[in-house]
Amino acid sequence: MGNKVICVLIDGLRFRTAVDHCGFLEALVAAGKARRWHMKAVLPTMSVPCYETIHTGLDPVEHGITANELARPSTVENIYSVARAHGRTTAAVADRYFSILYNGAPFVPLHDMETDDLDRPVQHGRFYTYEGANEFHLAIPADHDLCAKADMLIQRHAPDYMLLHTLTCDSTGHVHGGDSWQYRQAATTVDVQLARHIPTWSAAGYRVLVTADHGFTDCGNHGGTEDCVRDVAFYDIGHPEPGIAAETVSQRTVAPTVLALMGLPIPASMGETPLPAVEVAA
Repeated sequence: MGNKVICVLIDGLRFRTAVDHCGFLEALVAAGKARRWHMKAVLPTMSVPCYETIHTGLDPVEHGITANELARPSTVENIYSVARAHGRTTAAVADRYFSILYNGAPFVPLHDMETDDLDRPVQHGRFYTYEGANEFHLAIPADHDLCAKADMLIQRHAPDYMLLHTLTCDSTGHVHGGDSWQYRQAATTVDVQLARHIPTWSAAGYRVLVTADHGFTDCGNHGGTEDCVRDVAFYDIGHPEPGIAAETVSQRTVAPTVLALMGLPIPASMGETPLPAVEVAA
């Protein structure tokens, strides 16, 4: 049957900041409860192209979403489509872009902000927007509320695949830059909420993965090729071989790794193999 999986996507969290300021996640690695990889984000290092790569295993130039402004429904096999084709239950607490990618466009808040529809790829969705916020997306949901919504969906529906997406680091990085104390504090803020919730999710039988779509420049940007925007962390909590992995891996490995953990077939379009030593529940 495979594992149930929660993928936590911390938007805009660069690798060095995760290692230096996400004390709980690093404590799990040090205590032999998680494995951490150094991961390279695809190009361009923009959010929506990376969201689609994380769920399809394809480079943006292959899946065709090469800028945030080009967001549209996914046209290739992805985690949600494979999970639904095999009768698995799916959920997301995430930005509206994920509704557009996997449930369809346009996003109409009245109909799409809260979704409980067994015929949709994301069956149980709680999607948020930052309409009315300033250009730096300051009006975003609190991580405490996002985690609470994830808990609610787990209790009500026990999804086999759950995405939890937070914009706290991304929003702070755009305003203050990736080398600011505010950005570092934002990373710790997310980490504290994960410290409150991951033990419960693990106890409920979930394999929890934590990663980011891209990093940040010191001046508050992303989209280019610098290491600070391409380098992100990938944590696998519950991995049978905990510790720090020596190799650097591609962001394209996320989708096949999730499907392997769930015991689902990996589409031929996903060219990367799952991360090593993936252990699937009986």
